[in-house]
Amino acid sequence: MVKTKEALDLVGRIKDLLWEKKAEGVVALDLRRVSESLDYFVLASAASTPHLEALERHLEEKLKEEGLRPRPTEGQSPRWVVLDYGEVVVHLMTEEARDYYDLEGFWADADRI
Repeated sequence: MVKTKEALDLVGRIKDLLWEKKAEGVVALDLRRVSESLDYFVLASAASTPHLEALERHLEEKLKEEGLRPRPTEGQSPRWVVLDYGEVVVHLMTEEARDYYDLEGFWADADRI
């Protein structure tokens, strides 16, 4: 299985942007081996809803400057924001939502990158 360089570059860029805004628990998962339809997830926690909004805004603004816009998604909430950049899907969550939904546990067989 060949890793897509552009997708991995985007994963790294997203992680850097999240760390700039002090996101917590930033983790990237390579789902290609364990899913037929998903490639990469980046997960990060926010300390509060305003922090969650700041992370979302920062990512969207910086990636828009680089010509990237997320695909429209449904079901956004004040506790969980999903930004779909195609091969890379970003999940920004409050600590409470991240603990409750436990995406890392659900995808425990995925490789961390």
